[in-house]
Amino acid sequence: MENRKLVLYIACSLDGRIAKPNNDMSFLDRVQVEGEDYGYYDFIKSIDTIILGRKTYEWVMTQVAEYPYKEQDVYVITRTERPKKDNITFYAGDLGELVTRLKSKPGKNIFCDGGAEIVHALLSAKLFDELVFSIIPVILGDGTTLFKAGIPEADLKLISSKAYDSGLVQLKYHINHGANG
Repeated sequence: MENRKLVLYIACSLDGRIAKPNNDMSFLDRVQVEGEDYGYYDFIKSIDTIILGRKTYEWVMTQVAEYPYKEQDVYVITRTERPKKDNITFYAGDLGELVTRLKSKPGKNIFCDGGAEIVHALLSAKLFDELVFSIIPVILGDGTTLFKAGIPEADLKLISSKAYDSGLVQLKYHINHGANG
């Protein structure tokens, strides 16, 4: 049986921003095309666990009446303990320990849904196995950057790339954790 992978599946601007100032993610609307999900449905079928930061979770909750992922185990990474809510665990412990524990259990892949602080911590700990970037055709110039200074160098192997009529380009990479990674 293949080991579970931790996969970052995220959209960003061409200049590497995942949000405009004030956590504004409206730039994602530029590529909304009826009937096109950019492979998201198939991706969601490949995972059974979601990890995301508190700010990302709170932003999602401003967009919907209830959290959309009912079939997956969800871990919201936070500094403040909160009671579990349905399938959502508010986790204030060590992120690396959580991911290592989840990867050691049988199951489907694990989806990291951001945000930047969680991505930074997981890249620094070399816990990601795959990175999937949906590049939105816009340069924002300001806002939250996906990659913060200080992450270790990572050797990537391109798995696939696909360009869409909307201008979105999706890149999927495997992270090589060999001698240099």
